[in-house]
Amino acid sequence: MLKYILAIIIFGVIIFIHEFGHFFTAKLCGIKVNQFALGMGPRLLKKQIGETEYSIRLLPIGGFCAMEGEDEESDNDRAFNNKPVWQRMIVIVAGAFMNIILGFVITIVLTCMRSAVPSTVVGGFSTESENSSVITAQSYECGLREGDQIIKMDGMRIFTTSDLSYQLSSSEDATYDLVVKRNGEKIKLDNVTFHDSKTDSVIDFGIKGLSKNPITVLSYSAKDCVSTARLIWISLVDLVSGKYGINDLSGPVGLVGAIGDATDAGETVRESVMTLMNLTVFITINLGIFNLLPIPGLDGGRFLFLLIEAVRRKPVKPEHEGFVHLIGMALLMLLIVVVTFSDIKKLIG
Repeated sequence: MLKYILAIIIFGVIIFIHEFGHFFTAKLCGIKVNQFALGMGPRLLKKQIGETEYSIRLLPIGGFCAMEGEDEESDNDRAFNNKPVWQRMIVIVAGAFMNIILGFVITIVLTCMRSAVPSTVVGGFSTESENSSVITAQSYECGLREGDQIIKMDGMRIFTTSDLSYQLSSSEDATYDLVVKRNGEKIKLDNVTFHDSKTDSVIDFGIKGLSKNPITVLSYSAKDCVSTARLIWISLVDLVSGKYGINDLSGPVGLVGAIGDATDAGETVRESVMTLMNLTVFITINLGIFNLLPIPGLDGGRFLFLLIEAVRRKPVKPEHEGFVHLIGMALLMLLIVVVTFSDIKKLIG
């Protein structure tokens, strides 16, 4: 039961932040907002404040910010369709932008909860015993040294420990070409392997921690958000290229299961909370990036039509744009059904 409650809270916060981005920028641009809803389906609660109806709806699977003239022509001077195209562009991308900002804020909190700010500088290697100088790390034998800052791994720029974890878990042959910075100089290390013969672990080196201050916390948090966004983009490219299939995707059911796993992952409440926050960062940034894709029915699709309007200096006919978005939404809903069915099969299995 706990995982379902947490899922509703997490999804609710992420959706609220997304729709609030549209709502807030619409108000700033003087656009009339008719409805602001959290959830879909029948209304559970509603309140009319000024010109806007605020409501909470039965199904916690979405939300919307309904603006005057958004999907139809309107003669109202404050209608969405009568505002300059640059203002409409800002309103459309604001939802995804707020999702990414939410991820950044949570990452800042997570970084502050750590004992030190992580870096990509090698802090040391595993040894035979506490009093022995015999190093059991294969990466040391391959040339890696304490104090090296790992800059690249197999050509991928390394910003944070998230990048290191991704590369160490995704290699097919478990050997890597590294570029490190040592004493101010860049050094290339080829065919590096990572293995601790003492613990039989892939991770055979430690990471140097930095003292917490506003600069290190903000810098690491920004880099970690960039790394998360890049890994999501890499996953999308791999999906399109065929490296991953439908069975590798997760929908609402799969995410609820992941949230349940996150709550049980830590040995302490603090560790479980941090794991859950990390998952929330991934979900909200993922939602932000996915919404910006130029797919009909998504914010990115609407932005594409606005871009066409800016180039042509006249809008696409509303009925034509609406039809394209309708088809896009239908296909997206079909994809959600297929992925949900796949999640249920995995759950039963």
